[in-house]
Amino acid sequence: MTTQQIYELAVKLGIKADLRGEKKVKKYLEKAKKKYEKLDKEGKEEFDKEKLTNPYSDTRVLVDASAKLSASKKKQIKKVVAGIDMEGPELLLAEKLGADLVIAHHPEGKALADLHSVMDLQAAVLADYGVPINIAESVIRPRISEVHRGISPINHNRAVDFARILKLDFICTHTIADNLGANYLARELTKKKPETVGDCLAILKAIPEFKKAVEYNAGPTLFVGNPDNSCGKVVITEFTGGTSGAKEMYEKMSQAGIGTIIGMHMGEEHRKEAEKHHINVVIAGHMASDSLGMNLFLDELEKKGIEVVPLSGLIRVKRFKSGNK
Repeated sequence: MTTQQIYELAVKLGIKADLRGEKKVKKYLEKAKKKYEKLDKEGKEEFDKEKLTNPYSDTRVLVDASAKLSASKKKQIKKVVAGIDMEGPELLLAEKLGADLVIAHHPEGKALADLHSVMDLQAAVLADYGVPINIAESVIRPRISEVHRGISPINHNRAVDFARILKLDFICTHTIADNLGANYLARELTKKKPETVGDCLAILKAIPEFKKAVEYNAGPTLFVGNPDNSCGKVVITEFTGGTSGAKEMYEKMSQAGIGTIIGMHMGEEHRKEAEKHHINVVIAGHMASDSLGMNLFLDELEKKGIEVVPLSGLIRVKRFKSGNK
């Protein structure tokens, strides 16, 4: 596989696992196309055309040294070094290890600069959980603007320049991996039907990535509520869609009948709002959650004969073994 093919596979898997469902993602892409077609010449030149086929602005090819070469001359990826945060030290190590491609989970470069654009996914997911879409969109928009302003001054291309000088191909797979992880958890919860908050914790701790994180003192934790509390309607939020949403959303979630949130991480202000509105909060753990989604993606690469070397906080768990079909 080439770097571009790996990127295209990532997007395909992300769409398939999207909590909104593939039909809604397709409509989202159709809206992007209509928006592009209405732009003037200058607007079309500035438009990120990847958005016409990839609904996740935080998943991008950052460096592809053979992108402009003919198909027969493109580099075939045999060894991938993958991790959660891949910056200077990790890129130096990847070069030393002889990597053909570096895959970061957290976005860098233009993917980081446009992280906020993927957050509208959260409103659509919450609408499926019962929060009216007009309310979800209204509440999330100020938070999207806040995230945009917060990311604006960051040195986005620092790691990208590092990779380019080292002649390393470099991609980031953020929301696509988070979608895979969220979808996996949603299926586990549907299958096991927890009745209490404690049941939710037990389900998480049985998953290998979270079980391993417990050994690091970074496993699933109860942020709000009591293990004996009835969990009520359990939803996967704070898990995919860029970064943490608006703290004002918890009131709307409570009104929609949501009893328990399962998320990756949560700030103190958000925690207080959830508690105020009587919502139980189970935090799965950031690195373990990121690892779950990345592992589901990396397994697909190993199925194609690509060697994967994990580092930078990635808790590698293989659900695919050589020889399996």
